[in-house]
Amino acid sequence: MKEWIYFFDLCGTAVFALSGALAAGRHRMDPFGVIVLASVTAIGGGSIRDALLGTTPVFWIRDPNYIIVILATVLLALLFIRKPKKVPQYTLPVADAFGLALFTVIGAEKALNLGLSGMIAVVMGLITGVGGGIIRDILCRQIPMILRTEIYATASIFGGISYTCAITWGLADKVALAIAMISALVIRLAAIKWHLRLPAFELKKT
Repeated sequence: MKEWIYFFDLCGTAVFALSGALAAGRHRMDPFGVIVLASVTAIGGGSIRDALLGTTPVFWIRDPNYIIVILATVLLALLFIRKPKKVPQYTLPVADAFGLALFTVIGAEKALNLGLSGMIAVVMGLITGVGGGIIRDILCRQIPMILRTEIYATASIFGGISYTCAITWGLADKVALAIAMISALVIRLAAIKWHLRLPAFELKKT
C-alpha cells in the first residue's frame, strides 16, 4: 500500500511541477525561473507542512527522488512544450485534480500518524494540497487561486475530512484512501466540468 502511495506521490509531484513550469512559460521566465516555479509548486505545500509539524529535514531533503522528478519534468517541458496554450484544455486541470486529492490525503495521514487531532489533519492536508499553488501564484503576481471563487481548496477540505473520518471510524487504510480520493476528485472534477464557483464576497457601493 505504501509503495503505491509513494509512486502516486511522485506522479503528483510531476503534475504539480508541470503546472509550475507552464505558469513560468506563460510569464516568459528563463530556465532557472522555470525550475524555481516548478519546484515551489510541487514541493512547497509539503515543505510548509513538514516545517509546521517539526518533521525535519523536510521530505524532499530525505528523499532526493522528488527533486529528480521535478528536474526531469522541467526538462521535458522545456524540450517538448514550447507553447503552453497548445496543451489540451482539460489535460492539466484533470491531472492536477488527482494530484490535489492525493497530496491532501498524504498531508492528513502524516498529521494523524503523529497523533494530532482530526482538525489539524484536515488543515495539514489542505496545506499540502494547495500550499505550492499559493506560492506559485504569488511569484507570478496573481491572486492565489484558492482565494478566488475556484472550487479548489473546498475539494481538498472535503477530501481531508473524508479521510480523517474514515480513519477515525476504524476503516482500513485502503478504504479510507479511496473514500477521500473520490470525495476530493468528484468535487474538483465537477467544478471543472460545469464551471462551478463559490459566490464572491463583494462590498456594495454606497
